[in-house]
Amino acid sequence: MNPQLTALLVDDEKDSTDLLALQLGRHCPQLQILGAENDPEQALSAIIALQPRLLFLDIEMPRLNGFQLLEKLAPFRPAVIFVTAYNQYAIRAFRYNALDYLVKPVLATDLMAAVDKAVAAGAPSDAQLGLVQRQVLGDAITKIAVSTQTGISFISLSEIVYAEASSNYSVFLLENGSRFIVSKTLKEVQDLLEEAHFFRIHRQYIINLNKIKHFDRVDFIITLDNNVQLPVARAQKEKLLARFGKL
Repeated sequence: MNPQLTALLVDDEKDSTDLLALQLGRHCPQLQILGAENDPEQALSAIIALQPRLLFLDIEMPRLNGFQLLEKLAPFRPAVIFVTAYNQYAIRAFRYNALDYLVKPVLATDLMAAVDKAVAAGAPSDAQLGLVQRQVLGDAITKIAVSTQTGISFISLSEIVYAEASSNYSVFLLENGSRFIVSKTLKEVQDLLEEAHFFRIHRQYIINLNKIKHFDRVDFIITLDNNVQLPVARAQKEKLLARFGKL
């Protein structure tokens, strides 16, 4: 990694930028911190003048929030790591849309991992930014972004048949037979997807409720549209049937 990777910190709370700068100095020597701004409007001028490659950005700021600030930067837009105390649902959504986040107070291990991921991913595209904005504003999630060796694949939730646990990773199985491995546990995937017509039927599986074809109540086996059969944990049977308003 380039040891002269430049970064700027933007947060309306000076204590936050002071602490973050201290942590970055200790744990992320690959960064060159250009400065910190506590006024988002002044931060705009600083970003344009300094053109940092990486931006640590708060969301909730007076007069100009983090998303509004990014919109004003177009077409120049650095890679972004959000540093925020925003609501947990939105924070989880950030991770699946390839815009990293850190929750205050920031842990050193999270900070180092976030820097590495943000640098590898590069600047967020307009499409990525739009997805995150819509989720924070409360719109239904329709896509997730999955990092691959060559870039980022955007997957419609309607294409996912089920997700399967694989140690500390999860595997998405799509309608077309494709498999995508994500570096998230199934619990992390569950936190995001269960708000969007998905349900954890077993410690090993989360299914798309719209892909169910048949449920065997004797053997506790569910058959999906692609004819894959998966076990249903006994404790989850009634919860699953309740989601459909069983007659």
